[in-house]
Amino acid sequence: MAYREFDTPQMSRRALLRGGAWLTAGAALAGHPMGRMAFAQGTPAGWTNVRTMVDKYVSERKVANMVATLGWGQRDPLTIAEGTLALGGTSQANADSLYRIYSMTKPMTGMAAMILIDEGTLGLDQPIAELIPAYSKMMVQKTYDGSVTDLVPAERPITVRMLMTHTAGLGYGIVQKGPIQKLYEEQGLIPGQVSRLPIPGLGRAVAVQGLDVFAERLAKAPLVLQPGTKWSYSVGLDLLGRVIEVASGQKFDAFLKQRIFEPAGMTSTFFTVPQNAVDRFTTNYGIANGVPLPIDPAKASIYLDVPPFPMGGAGLVSSPRDYDRFLRMLLGYGKIDGKRVMGELAVRVGTSNLLPETATTQGTWVEGQGFGAGGRVSDGSYGWGGAAGTVAFVNYKAGLRANLMTQYMPSEAYPIHEAFPKAVVADLAAMQGAKS
Repeated sequence: MAYREFDTPQMSRRALLRGGAWLTAGAALAGHPMGRMAFAQGTPAGWTNVRTMVDKYVSERKVANMVATLGWGQRDPLTIAEGTLALGGTSQANADSLYRIYSMTKPMTGMAAMILIDEGTLGLDQPIAELIPAYSKMMVQKTYDGSVTDLVPAERPITVRMLMTHTAGLGYGIVQKGPIQKLYEEQGLIPGQVSRLPIPGLGRAVAVQGLDVFAERLAKAPLVLQPGTKWSYSVGLDLLGRVIEVASGQKFDAFLKQRIFEPAGMTSTFFTVPQNAVDRFTTNYGIANGVPLPIDPAKASIYLDVPPFPMGGAGLVSSPRDYDRFLRMLLGYGKIDGKRVMGELAVRVGTSNLLPETATTQGTWVEGQGFGAGGRVSDGSYGWGGAAGTVAFVNYKAGLRANLMTQYMPSEAYPIHEAFPKAVVADLAAMQGAKS
């Protein structure tokens, strides 16, 4: 097999698992006051730029498939789908196909926390040490990514707000370098998975078993930054999953299912793909020298296994239809099909800028923008992208929800995270022009 070809810098674990920086081109939708009429009269054939992008990637065999869903308000989505579940296969991809959404799990975890905050079970600025005492005396690296023994005490407690906005000072094995990255691997602090295959460059470190164990071990590792001082992509949303467990008295995966997935009608979102859904599951590809090669075949996927723990930062598999329902619920300020899933205030706060006043974003992926409950916030838009090329957002000013799913890694191999929102904006502008 050709898996040795993945032993290149661009195919490292760091590059593969990192969720691409979703650039809120969707915020430009707010500048289109005629967007409602244009979208209401739009058809899949009318989305020229989105369709052209989808056709181009699939016809050139850069990806096996692409499925885009575009929804206005609470209306059913328009779907543009091309390609097959695997290159060379015959099963067509559609709105019910299953995709590894990786970091697009984070907004779901963030909103789960917002439910508890809205109910008074959690406090947005509550120190997490009140729920997990191991976090009461955190230590911080004196030098970022430097020694893991040359430390200073944390100047302030880690709060729930900090976890959901990547400002807690926590590290990430896919971001950090040097001794702290090695420590995370040695301690099994690995909240992400790619494949069962022994692919060079991805490492073979074994994750800890249990979200409780993950949280306790993470507390013993030094922080990479002082809490509340800087936005830094982290395991914060994974730790937030354990906070949700302790606060709710439920297992994290059970809480998501009972409080979000089931009431929102999301029947195809899982941490483990069930056997009766494998025939809808896509294959994930690694892009090596411009060529897609299978790194996680659907029928032998690591997502058929029960994960070491439910990973709130990157663990879910979902369908375009399901993720559109999540977005539709957010766009409805917590309601979908007349049913309330979340409180309106919880959604409004969760999709607003929650960055601590003490934290800077200078020099980061989100510089000049805000960050809410697990997703980027900019001029009425809220959303995030995933490490396997997926991207989704809602725009409240235009009343639009948009989602694109495909499967390739690393996400930076193609500019899809930026190109999809731009294509949506271009098509909406063209529709408005045609109706004016």
